[in-house]
Amino acid sequence: MFEKILLAADGSDHALHATQIAAELARNPNAKELRVVVAYDMIPPYFGEPNMQIAIDARMEEAKAVLQKTIEAIGKIPCEIHTELIEGSAAEAIIDVANTRKSNVIVMGSRGLGKLAGLLLGSTSQKVVSHAPCPVLITR
Repeated sequence: MFEKILLAADGSDHALHATQIAAELARNPNAKELRVVVAYDMIPPYFGEPNMQIAIDARMEEAKAVLQKTIEAIGKIPCEIHTELIEGSAAEAIIDVANTRKSNVIVMGSRGLGKLAGLLLGSTSQKVVSHAPCPVLITR
């Protein structure tokens, strides 16, 4: 079915459900790799030192924790797992990785941890669907 699966993770409940779906896709005999992408916000340069480095370290630790939780939720799969931690816009990071790594499908949750809780579909999901180079599977 899909050889190269890209999973967008942010630690939200929707993303954890997407993780289960991506893991099932990765158990298909045709799957060759599952790539997990965690994007974290950039720190504004006006923070200054040492505050900027403290904020960068904190965001990196949060991203690593999300990645670890996601890897644990994937469990055992027969294909390779690759991971990427990327600073910047989540939608841009997901689209860039999908283009660069020639992903066949992107799996992601419909809502993330963003601030606009009232929307039916998250802004990151909308951007990815609009600009993705491959099919996008959005889970709830």
